[in-house]
Amino acid sequence: MLSEAERQERLDELTALMELLRPAVQQDGGDLRVVDADPETGVVQVTLEGACSSCAVSAATLQGGVSRILADRLSWVTEVVGAVDDEIDYATSVAMGRGNYVATGDSSPRSDA
Repeated sequence: MLSEAERQERLDELTALMELLRPAVQQDGGDLRVVDADPETGVVQVTLEGACSSCAVSAATLQGGVSRILADRLSWVTEVVGAVDDEIDYATSVAMGRGNYVATGDSSPRSDA
């Protein structure tokens, strides 16, 4: 079992790494958000938003990019569960492409464990 300090250190590492990744996704009109993170089990849940919702390569971005980078750089990450924001309609998502998306959320991980 992790101490509270160890848990917070892991979440801080995750937040810092996500802040490095987000600009690349935002450049194309999307965003990347941590929905949940469990420092004990190593499971991190992320969502691609904005133009990513209509992008044909969203799955590749999640698996080949985000998942791989998190697992490579954070030894405690065991699984990355990814999804795209399905609440946005396709036309709106397409219109956000090429940098028109303005991020509104906080990318800090939430931990309920």
